[in-house]
Amino acid sequence: METQIDMWPTDLRLIDNGRGLRVEFDDGTHVELTAELLRVESPSAEVQGHSPEQKKLIKDKEAVCISKMEAVGRYAVRLRFDDGHDTGIYSWQLLHDYGQRHDAMLAAYKARVASDGV
Repeated sequence: METQIDMWPTDLRLIDNGRGLRVEFDDGTHVELTAELLRVESPSAEVQGHSPEQKKLIKDKEAVCISKMEAVGRYAVRLRFDDGHDTGIYSWQLLHDYGQRHDAMLAAYKARVASDGV
């Protein structure tokens, strides 16, 4: 769930040859997110659907990379991935939230993938 924060990014930088994203905020905090998590949890309707029941399980994205970043107004960034996905718009609040919950979100995703194959 997205939370309202009053932080603005001061730096967005691709790391590990596009396999990750580092975001620094104006309060001095930073988050690092893997491209895999950003891809499989994309806020796009293509991934999230229009309700929780419609959310798609995106698999086999361990090696995905972010190929391009584009500003969306002053509130977000569009990430383009090397697998062609480019419809997710990531607000600063969403990136901060995902950064705070990165490890738990990635573990939950891996568990969903593992249980899907059973």
